Amino acid sequence: MASRGQGERAGLSRGLVLDAAVALVDSDGLDGLSMRKLGAALGVEAMTLYHYVPNKAALLDGLVEWVLQHSAPASALAGGLSWDRMLRRYAETLRTTLLGHPGVLPLFFTRPAVTPQTLKAVENGLRVLTEAGFALPRALDMVNVLSIFVVGHAMAEAGTAELSRRGDPGSAAALAQLDVSDLPLVIEAARLAQDADDQSRFLFGLDALLCGFARWQEPGKQTAHRE
Repeated sequence: MASRGQGERAGLSRGLVLDAAVALVDSDGLDGLSMRKLGAALGVEAMTLYHYVPNKAALLDGLVEWVLQHSAPASALAGGLSWDRMLRRYAETLRTTLLGHPGVLPLFFTRPAVTPQTLKAVENGLRVLTEAGFALPRALDMVNVLSIFVVGHAMAEAGTAELSRRGDPGSAAALAQLDVSDLPLVIEAARLAQDADDQSRFLFGLDALLCGFARWQEPGKQTAHRE
């Protein structure tokens, strides 16, 4: 019988290691993530983890991979969806995943998508876009712009939620002190938007991006924008 490696004896897999890492970031933040703590959470020595992630940098890249794997399911990338429905599903699931795990948000400003699993998802997305009539460089721009929009929006939402948790009134208190005669449009816009929620603002931005992307599609391959 073939002998098993140390990680196999521990009953681990790369997926389980990343699951535990995300859970640790959820509870302790990125600053609280270490190989030692992660090993303890999994009931193994830290050295066992190096079978799956060779160093701390690789672990952080793995967290980006984990989020994107949960945000770009095969059904969204290769399920026969039109290009705009694919991008919409990706954007909506990425936002949901990030808001569910806000501790990982800073990684998306510092860690590029470099793992094979992550790049495979990008490859699938680019295939859908190029087959729909977008030039390859423009397709990559679309994926990047959409991802940055979603991450930035999620970061803003998470920040607002944190202020609310702390009891900080945020911009509402500042607006209340403004002179309406100096800034009538700003104050009226804020009043009209006071019942708008983050979801509706996100969907407005997403619709605007998808409509803008459509202009770059090769003539003859245009499809009606779908909600």
